[in-house]
Amino acid sequence: MRRWNGWGDDGVTTVLHDGALEFLHAQVGATTPPQDAALADALARIPASRLPAHPLLDTGAEARLRASFGQSLGDWLRLRFGRIGPVSDAVAWPESSAQVRELLDWARLVGALVIPCGGATSVVGHLRPPEGDARPVLTLMLGRMRRLLALDPLSQLARFEAGVLGPDLEAQLRAQGWMLGHYPQSFEYASLGGWVVTRSSGQQSARYGRIEAMFAGGRLETPTGTLELPTFPASAAGPDLREWVLGSEGRYGVLTEASVRISRLPEREDFVAVFLPDWAAGEAAVRELAQGKLGLSMLRLANATETLTTLRLAGHAGAIGWLERYLSLRGCQPGSKVMLMLGFSGGAAQVGAMKAQARSILRRHRGVSTGTLLGKKWQANRFKGVYLRNALWAQGYAVDTMETAVDWPRVPAMMAAMEQAGRAAFAAVGERCHAYTHLSHVYAQGSSVYTTFVFRIGPDFDAAMARWQALKTAVCEAIVQGGGTITHQHGVGKDHAPYLEAEKGAEGMAALRAMADHFDPDRLLDSGNLFGRRAI
Repeated sequence: MRRWNGWGDDGVTTVLHDGALEFLHAQVGATTPPQDAALADALARIPASRLPAHPLLDTGAEARLRASFGQSLGDWLRLRFGRIGPVSDAVAWPESSAQVRELLDWARLVGALVIPCGGATSVVGHLRPPEGDARPVLTLMLGRMRRLLALDPLSQLARFEAGVLGPDLEAQLRAQGWMLGHYPQSFEYASLGGWVVTRSSGQQSARYGRIEAMFAGGRLETPTGTLELPTFPASAAGPDLREWVLGSEGRYGVLTEASVRISRLPEREDFVAVFLPDWAAGEAAVRELAQGKLGLSMLRLANATETLTTLRLAGHAGAIGWLERYLSLRGCQPGSKVMLMLGFSGGAAQVGAMKAQARSILRRHRGVSTGTLLGKKWQANRFKGVYLRNALWAQGYAVDTMETAVDWPRVPAMMAAMEQAGRAAFAAVGERCHAYTHLSHVYAQGSSVYTTFVFRIGPDFDAAMARWQALKTAVCEAIVQGGGTITHQHGVGKDHAPYLEAEKGAEGMAALRAMADHFDPDRLLDSGNLFGRRAI
């Protein structure tokens, strides 16, 4: 059963060992675990639905509660403390594009606001009904739309209903010898449609591409009609309409079908951990690897603080102690060394050639390989790390992440600015936060910068919410001032909408809003995602 107020399957738990807790106490301070609100108490706060009956609607309190929140820390705080706020008035589970069309038309007739939902993994507030809107809210849950509709092996295209979740999508492809290869950390619960409309990036996008490289066409049900996007290998016929759907975040319509570019299953796949003596060496190495276009599937570089944190939270003190001594003898000292995880995917000969090229580059930057031992552990737990959020909360700690992307000359300064902004936000209220960063996706031009913040939750909802909002504001402003995109892989949602204009400019924002007015003149889908809400 999926947790109603946290991440993932409620049968999966992660426990922080004593050494990890001692480390967190030293970095942030000891804390007291909060008292979570009970599900029954939360359900008792759900008001009666304001929508008339419809055969496709579920107006039960629990269905509406679960549909109204994603996985942002703001969502967690509301659920964990029982300060629920607005919720959806009904949940619909359409099973076809025709039913989505029917529900959109019905919602217009009854004056409802519509929020589409795929896997409910948003970390930027996409799913929350807006405050201060008098209209009833209908959430469209697309999870029953999960069929593989067509597979064209000659063109290497597959067409799916957009509600299909990552594991189901890959299982349907692997049964025929194919794969998509899109693996965000939320893979187990995220949907194909959600990936497309938030411009998602997977852990191995260096080989398989971000979702915009995979998205070949589809079907968008807009309030004013159906937009069909045919598949072309390339076209010079004006602006690409697929770009209107990519990153649209449910504002222009509901993506019901998506055609994606697929790949043959790789003959071999290895993940290798390499340690480098300091950040300068690590950054220079990943830049050379990316610009050399070796064909690696993943490059993930953790800074010294994240490397230290990863090793301290790992457990297995004896093995980690042996590793630390070995790395010190090889010139990678505690407190300064950084860890790089590399992915090699493809044919056996291709993987061998990539490894040889990578070894040559890494040797020049004083890299020390630990082989596939740590890589296999990472691969086995690649989708379990997010469960650490539950374990941290149980001990009284909150964790949030912020990410951006910049060209190479700005990477070190952006990393420092984001971490310092978070620390300063907490210092202003007499608190500490533990901040650390990795480059999750590396390009020839530049890199993503992905920073994690761990801090004490606080004594109550108001204190916790104030801390989180101060962190969000400070780090978003640091990103904007440093010339970064407000999001590299998580989408904009409601949480980051105030900062989009800094990136798009006034003319760009006017064009986005004009497009919304064209597809959605009655503002049926205007819940505040992407570029905020205007007064009703």
